[in-house]
Amino acid sequence: MKLPATLLLTFAAAGFALAGEKVSPDLKHVDPGTTVTAVIQFTSTPDNATLKAIGLKGGQAKKSFKKFQGGVFTVPASAVAEIAALPQVKYISIDRVVRPRLDITTATAGADIARQYGWTGRGVAVAVLDSGIDAGLRDLKAAGSEESRVVYSENFIGGGDGDLYGHGTHVAGIVGGNGTSSAGTGRVFRGIAPEVNIVSLRVLDENGVGSDSAVIAAMDRAVELKDRYNIRVLNLSLGRPILESFASDPLCQAVEMAWNAGIVVVVAAGNNGRDNSAGNQGYATITSPGNDPYTITVGAMKAKGTPDRNDDEIASYSSKGPTIADHFVKPDLLAPGNNVTSLRAVNSTLDTAYPDNRVLPGSYGAASGPAVYYSMSGTSMAAPAVAGAAALMLQKDPNLTPDQVKARLMKTAGKAFPTYSTATDPVTGQTYTSQYDIFAVGAGYLDIYAALNCPDLPMGRAVSPTAVFDAATGSVVILANSVAWGESVAWGESVAWGESVVWGSSVFGSALSVAWGESVAWGESVAWGESVAWGESVTQGFHSIWSTSVAWGENVAMAEKVFGMKPEK
Repeated sequence: MKLPATLLLTFAAAGFALAGEKVSPDLKHVDPGTTVTAVIQFTSTPDNATLKAIGLKGGQAKKSFKKFQGGVFTVPASAVAEIAALPQVKYISIDRVVRPRLDITTATAGADIARQYGWTGRGVAVAVLDSGIDAGLRDLKAAGSEESRVVYSENFIGGGDGDLYGHGTHVAGIVGGNGTSSAGTGRVFRGIAPEVNIVSLRVLDENGVGSDSAVIAAMDRAVELKDRYNIRVLNLSLGRPILESFASDPLCQAVEMAWNAGIVVVVAAGNNGRDNSAGNQGYATITSPGNDPYTITVGAMKAKGTPDRNDDEIASYSSKGPTIADHFVKPDLLAPGNNVTSLRAVNSTLDTAYPDNRVLPGSYGAASGPAVYYSMSGTSMAAPAVAGAAALMLQKDPNLTPDQVKARLMKTAGKAFPTYSTATDPVTGQTYTSQYDIFAVGAGYLDIYAALNCPDLPMGRAVSPTAVFDAATGSVVILANSVAWGESVAWGESVAWGESVVWGSSVFGSALSVAWGESVAWGESVAWGESVAWGESVTQGFHSIWSTSVAWGENVAMAEKVFGMKPEK
């Protein structure tokens, strides 16, 4: 895809791979005496001569894909440059590590109203790429039946089946739990699309750890199975640091493969919004593949324990844009993600490590017995709310394209926010201030009922726009990307789809410049100029913001391996 020339300059300054470069930055620094596992992307199906040449240079194939144009190889680090020089090789990167990222949620987002009109997700399947799913739970069966709505399961990471970590089951419950285990009580923990079918693609092990290659293989399978199970939505409540442009990142290229096959891809934004280690106030902390402009990238709101949206606030840990390297406006929208009650995977790693998160039956008026539900917080919990919403929309109108689903969700998202809010970490007592700008809230707050009632059919791609910083004026301009992409873009085609309509009139000043002036993100702050978003801190070994402890949220009350901070006050 064609990139704006202004972005190429920032890539060079920040140490990212420029257009045409074929080796990822992290792979360039590997000890040449070692052997690495790498994802090799090809420009076309590799011929025998290319595969033979890789073999002669010491490369050995480990995994191939049916739909994704690439494979996984072990290669001597000393031979990477020679392999990259082969004509059919598009890009080589390390097989990197990825990690994971109701009753109130359902009511707040408007799914209860949708259900009253018969929109429940019936006939649509959502693929959940996560730690697996406990398919035997009552809430994941068809109503009044013993037949599970988890219609297909496959393990891409090894180490046993089911959900040994406990994250995927919780995510699946948000997408499509039907609340059977809490029926007749004071609180019914029902998911967004309670009759949807679920495809479980396990890519995270018992510790919540996976790899690029496992996630790519699962997306490859989702595309292969799309027509068999009517897979229309794919949920990725996981991520990893960004080390190159989306145009080369193998995870981004895989999600675009699924998007172009007609599957809506929903991704968690990440939980690094509190991270100020680079002096950037938590900006530029979106993780991959949430940095891809086609995906629906979701940040987290706090429902504050009530179905009333008017008192809701953004979760301070929700990652903010712009994206590193490409500077796309992310997240695309927000959904409830704090202190979300969903399904418990009994004796999983999370369940055992954090027993206080179990929701006891007596707390919602059920008879005594083992806990069926569990509480977690994070953008991992917000993403499946949007995935469930997309399933409802596609049940109502099966002909919608992924771009039309994204555009409708963004246009109809709630846009009434305060200017600022504060949150307090319940363990450390530290207070965080959040500003409600376009890089924090995107197009707004998920409103399912409004999205279901939107009749518009925008044409063109619903790609996330690009933010361009003008150092001379100190202003930030939002580009709709129609020039950069060389194709029609949904935004700006008419008054009904103008940028201010989709993102809210309060975020733009004249000429689509961002309107907040001397905010925490701009002016003399380090979010621009020599910041992690544009420059030097990324160059120096990708330390600073992407150190291991910061990238996975160990600077907050609960490690991101739980995907969940303790609920904010």
